[in-house]
Amino acid sequence: MGRPKIRGKKPKPQRRELKLPELAAILERAKTAPLSVPDYETLKAAMETLAFLTAELQAKRTSIGRLRGLLFGAKTEKTSQVLGPERPPGEPAAGEGGERGAGEKRRGHGRNGAAAYTGADKVKVPHPTLHGGDHCPGCLKGKVYPLAEPSVLVRITGMAPLGACVYECDRVRCNLCGEVFTAPAPEGVGEGKYDETAAGMVGLLKYGCGLPFNRIEKLQAGLRIPLPAATQWELVRDAAKPCLPIYQELIRQAAQGEVLYNDDTTMKILDLTREQRRAAAADEETDGRTGVFTSGIVSTCAGRKVALFFTGVRHAGENLAEVLTRRAEELPPPIQMCDALPTNTAGDFDTILANCLSHSRRRFVDVADNFPEEVRYVLETLREVYRADAEARRRGLTAAERLRLHQAESGPRMEELAKWLREQLEERKVEPNSGLGEAILYMRKHWKKLTLFLRVPGAPLDNNICERVLKKAILHRKNALFYKTQNGARVGDVFMSLIHTAELNEANPFDYLVHLQRHANEVSKDPGEWMPWNYTETLACLTPGVPPPS
Repeated sequence: MGRPKIRGKKPKPQRRELKLPELAAILERAKTAPLSVPDYETLKAAMETLAFLTAELQAKRTSIGRLRGLLFGAKTEKTSQVLGPERPPGEPAAGEGGERGAGEKRRGHGRNGAAAYTGADKVKVPHPTLHGGDHCPGCLKGKVYPLAEPSVLVRITGMAPLGACVYECDRVRCNLCGEVFTAPAPEGVGEGKYDETAAGMVGLLKYGCGLPFNRIEKLQAGLRIPLPAATQWELVRDAAKPCLPIYQELIRQAAQGEVLYNDDTTMKILDLTREQRRAAAADEETDGRTGVFTSGIVSTCAGRKVALFFTGVRHAGENLAEVLTRRAEELPPPIQMCDALPTNTAGDFDTILANCLSHSRRRFVDVADNFPEEVRYVLETLREVYRADAEARRRGLTAAERLRLHQAESGPRMEELAKWLREQLEERKVEPNSGLGEAILYMRKHWKKLTLFLRVPGAPLDNNICERVLKKAILHRKNALFYKTQNGARVGDVFMSLIHTAELNEANPFDYLVHLQRHANEVSKDPGEWMPWNYTETLACLTPGVPPPS
């Protein structure tokens, strides 16, 4: 069946070249004489084009401000930035009341104290002439004593992402038998050309920071330590093998989570083979799909977070279904947070579904220019809900205590909002086909799933954590444009999952990747002991007396 026709939609105007000098000449002639038929037709075409573009902008919930945000990126969607802060008459707006105070530090100054450099080497510098108990050189009467807090100087130096050291081992030869004797390499250097730290750094730069191989190659060449793109790929390909048991263990532990977030974004694999494309088209589950996607799944369990990436023809819901096949049967269904797209729930699995409040809020933000007062009411209501949630986090409330707080603080506000939404449509205060009407219809349609946090302990408000996780895949797509092969996509999924899971659990991703390679045998035997949140304890048991990495 074809797509149903939309009543009242005007047909797209026929394409016609309209030159600005021609339109300017017509306007000049219109000042002194009636328009001729050709001039009339030209102006009519221009007006039809303008009307069509205006209708399209409204239908897509787009404004000039929104279009500017799409092109250049919006800094924030805070209520005060979207609509401007409400202020008493006569009070100057932000930034209009004079200069910043002399003692007031500018926000976002970007300066860090010494305590922020936890990964820096610390060097003790003793005083060259004075020691505890010495006479004071100032007053010549008292004695000096050491202070508990030293004076701190932070010195930051630059270096190449990947360094190199050339060892020149002496060789001697017997003048009689001709045998050559070579000095052994220093202890701990190893036989291989590339250390585990090289693969860890390339993996972090490529899949954690979005730097393409050719960009790293150019940077290293400029620093006179060449590292070809092909060699970088070989390094990360080989380093992914000892990390596969960890990736599988992350999937298993993510399946046991209490809350699972999922979403996906488009991706491109350049060299999909004919067999792979044919298999994708023949798969009943993917319904002949030929597109490629990267799905992001975040699982939270007992305060820990696991981030997973899957690239292929499957959507986020289908990948989530595959993850949940590893869930223990005795566990109850988890909470699933996602937006309302059907691709996020496609798959055979049982969850308690919640929808993202931020996605619904964004629909109102998009029409703020045309309906400022109505949008302000919605945004300010939701702002109080988010403030209550922030208060629950600040106080460290349990899931049950957080639920009671929301029921007491957010429940009455959401009831008033539901009543307001109903009145806008039933009393015909808003046209249903307008941008505001569509935003209201969306929120009412998904109201039960948008307000799950008022009924189920632990239900989140939004899917923002998964949106942030997917930014790693989007950054890779923006800079590298594609994966070359399906195997390359698999390597990228493994590295992104390990790197971002380490970041979510405040572990050092570079150090983590290096130790997974150096202890590949131990990792394969018991990957559960090498998670980002417990690998330092495992290292301490393997090497007693050696402090764990920071």
